[in-house]
Amino acid sequence: MTALSEVHPAPPTVRAASRRRLLLVLASLLALALALAGYALFFSTYPVPMADMLVYRAEGAAVASGQDLYGFRVTRWNLPATYPPFAALLFVPTTWLPLGVLRGGFVLGNLGLLAALTYLSLRCTGRGGAVPQPSAGGAPGPAALIALPAGALCLEPVFQTFVYGQINLALAVLVLWDLSRPDGARGKGLAVGIAAGIKLTPAIFAVYLALTGRTREATTAACAFAGTVLVGVAVLPAASVDFWTTRLYETDRVGKGWIVDNQSLQGLLARLLHTPHPGLVWVAAAALTAAAGLAVAVRASRRGLEAWGVLCAAVTALLVSPISWSHHWVWCVPLIALLAAHTRGRPLRRAAVLATAAAFACRSMWLTPHDGDLDLHLAWWQQPLASPYPLMGLAFLAAVAVTLRRGGSARATSAARPRP
Repeated sequence: MTALSEVHPAPPTVRAASRRRLLLVLASLLALALALAGYALFFSTYPVPMADMLVYRAEGAAVASGQDLYGFRVTRWNLPATYPPFAALLFVPTTWLPLGVLRGGFVLGNLGLLAALTYLSLRCTGRGGAVPQPSAGGAPGPAALIALPAGALCLEPVFQTFVYGQINLALAVLVLWDLSRPDGARGKGLAVGIAAGIKLTPAIFAVYLALTGRTREATTAACAFAGTVLVGVAVLPAASVDFWTTRLYETDRVGKGWIVDNQSLQGLLARLLHTPHPGLVWVAAAALTAAAGLAVAVRASRRGLEAWGVLCAAVTALLVSPISWSHHWVWCVPLIALLAAHTRGRPLRRAAVLATAAAFACRSMWLTPHDGDLDLHLAWWQQPLASPYPLMGLAFLAAVAVTLRRGGSARATSAARPRP
């Protein structure tokens, strides 16, 4: 029997496109394999402390043994518990595993979460619909699904999340998954509220939902957050009173706000002004940035550009939080994916995306003098190197605001999300 391909051979252009796709997939697989091999070599060669994971484990142990949740210090850095009591309840299972198994579980778990975050990020970039609809051509292609995690593993915030054993990827996945569902979906806002109950900064997304007129979703998020507080009060009443009346306002417990690790507005201003406490200057700057950032996010959403609105809200939260450690900026993964999706035929935009990815990968803040209090004595030319993320965050919000003011590009307009 004659094969159909012999009767109707594929056109040369189709065969060439298929070969290009295959080569892209193979190149992406090679990049991912190299990135994973690099991680395996690093974790097997160097004693990675996973300090934050040890704090989570100590919180779970304090809950299980009835000890003072906010009275202990662990690791050689004397780190305390800083999350709400509800989070400590979720950390109890970490005490059931040997430390070595727990370390491996955190690494594998974060790899899975990174894959989920990259998938959600690629879904946001579809030409036929921004969040929540996938692209008009269906699910993201295999090359993109492989290449983006490979590239993401090279980004400093992602790398630091693995090194510290952090939960940033879990929170970003919770929020992005929740906000990627259609408006009116059952329980939309629930995951945002739970994420805020674990770590307070995701609460800004509930504000974003309210400001964009999604009252039902914002109410669900608020109720979910309130539920986490009530669970904490019911199980850990003394710790809940301690946290919500005292510990919440002790920002120094989280760490020194002026060190280069802190990539928030407060960190930027502290280093720029050479003072550990920028005071009213930071308060005024944070208030202005919060108002402007949310205004841009709301305007993007009302234009149907929901993906841009979500990213603007995320960047605003990272900027105005008193402390945003560099690993909190794992939102750079969807940010880079979204920017890269709007560069076709625009060399300047492509160059800007490459520069953004390079800035998140090059670890410039760790190249500046930062032992002791040297962070407070940086020269003017070292300031951009010490504060790359807040500077890029401000530039991103400004660029989106200007684009929206000019009416947006035709491609962005075609990515409008239909409002119910």
